[in-house]
Amino acid sequence: MSQEPGNTPIGERASRPRLTVDEQKQLIHARDLALCESRQHLQLAERILDASQEGIVITDAETRIEFVNPAFTRLTGYRLEEVVGRTPRVLSSGRQDAAFYQGMWQALQADGYWRGEIWNRRKDGQLYLEQLTITAITDDQGVTRRYVGLFTDITQLRENEKRVRQLAYYDALTGLPNRRLLEDRLELAIRHAHRQDQCLAVIFIDLDHFKRVNDTLGHAVGDELLLRVAERLHHRLREDDTLARLGGDEFLVLLPELDGPDEVARVARRLIEAVSEPFELGGGEFRVGCSLGISLYPDDGATPEDLVRNADAAMHRAKQQGRNTYRLYQAEMHVQHHQQLALETALRNTVESGVGLEMHYQPLVDHDGGGLHSAEALLRWTHPEFGVVPPSEFIPLAERSGLIVPLGDWVLARVCRQLADWRRAGLSPVPVAINLAAQQFMQPGLVEGVRTQLAAHDLPGHLLGFELTESTLMERGEQALETLEGLGAISGHVAIDDFGTGYSSLSYLHELPVSILKIDRSFIQGLGETRRSGAIVAAVGGMARELGLSVVAEGVETEAQRLALARFDIDLIQGYLTGRPVDAAGFERRWLRTLVAWQDAAGRE
Repeated sequence: MSQEPGNTPIGERASRPRLTVDEQKQLIHARDLALCESRQHLQLAERILDASQEGIVITDAETRIEFVNPAFTRLTGYRLEEVVGRTPRVLSSGRQDAAFYQGMWQALQADGYWRGEIWNRRKDGQLYLEQLTITAITDDQGVTRRYVGLFTDITQLRENEKRVRQLAYYDALTGLPNRRLLEDRLELAIRHAHRQDQCLAVIFIDLDHFKRVNDTLGHAVGDELLLRVAERLHHRLREDDTLARLGGDEFLVLLPELDGPDEVARVARRLIEAVSEPFELGGGEFRVGCSLGISLYPDDGATPEDLVRNADAAMHRAKQQGRNTYRLYQAEMHVQHHQQLALETALRNTVESGVGLEMHYQPLVDHDGGGLHSAEALLRWTHPEFGVVPPSEFIPLAERSGLIVPLGDWVLARVCRQLADWRRAGLSPVPVAINLAAQQFMQPGLVEGVRTQLAAHDLPGHLLGFELTESTLMERGEQALETLEGLGAISGHVAIDDFGTGYSSLSYLHELPVSILKIDRSFIQGLGETRRSGAIVAAVGGMARELGLSVVAEGVETEAQRLALARFDIDLIQGYLTGRPVDAAGFERRWLRTLVAWQDAAGRE
């Protein structure tokens, strides 16, 4: 049977029931929900793109820009209408060559993405470094239809990393390599020298009296001086040499590929000359020197640690032998260095415990009558291993190691306690002077600490005196005046020790609140031998008399010296002739109880 076009067989029509109105409404509702959800997803995607802190750019398959997000505009300066239809080459910085971009597109074709760092240029011409990820978007058949680029400006991040590396390997003040980088370079130089059978040198440089610059002119001028010194040293070195700053006023120089000791000696003299030239800083001109120590590879060490340590030891030898010079390392320095470390450790333990420390007292007697006037407290140290260590060794060691301040505090407390013990025993102790080191004198709480000790032991201030070297007073300026006035108000007995050996201005002397001048022993021992010694003693005595100061002759050891002093204005004598330093018991027996007996006898008469 034929079938008319458009007619459906009755059986087939029966198999497709017509949708009811409700069903049609449900389908329409489901479609509307799907469309609404799709719109919501699109809106969410748009908000995500707008809110993203990463720049996003979408191109077609020919890399023509179709879309950019607000972060793209913020990072590059370009708006969408300025770049749509153009390629990302609009951002090109010119720093990457053709091979770089060729490798990028090869990765995109092979893997479907590329990630890396690239320099681009903003609209205003500023360069920036970005972390870029490019992803190829394909259709169902695998054909690339879009490219999506996501990027972040990492310029500041890389700058921060660079600064961190700078701080890790370079000195913050001078910009020179620090110890860490120097040791890395030294290790590489040692390997190269070993392979090439060559010599290299390490020079340890320490400025002489740099602390005086900080104390008198301030730390800002001190920093400027270090910058100038670094510049001068750098200009005296070869291109392949390394100049490093270890910290403070210490520098280190690495000299690779040397012919021998003669060449490094020439370099050392050149560096000393550079530093010795005058500096104009802080509104004035002044000079500083430097002490150099030299160690050589392979003779003086095979590791960076050995070479640096031995150069340091040689530098200390240069300081001990006059400063502003250089010394080559010698094997015996290693032994001496270890002895110094052991002695410093022992002194540190002694200061903490007080065991082995003892005060001795040396009398100062009247020049005319010979009666006891006062005493000087002198510290002595006896160690179980090192025996009796002379003050000429442990006092400088204490100053270098920073132990002089606690050691001075111990002396102050011990002398005050001894004075109190003598008073409780019914004796009449004379004033006792203690020596103040420069570091102790500069402590802000010195005057208050003295008052505290006097109060703790119920002592009158006049029983305690103080002695300071001439150089200590001259270097401290206004701060010295303030501290001296405080000490003078407490005791009234403040002496300038070793007078005549420093570089003080006599015009400044009358401003210092001191009461006693102690003429250095070198001038006393020269009496009768040189006319100059007598002239100096006469000048100091006459000047002190005009200023109303008492004069002490130190180091009087012979009767001839005592008789020679009769011609001068001398008030007191101190030395082996009139009394050696003795412990507290000996001083009490020889001087204090004798004084009491004499006073009793005079009273009975």
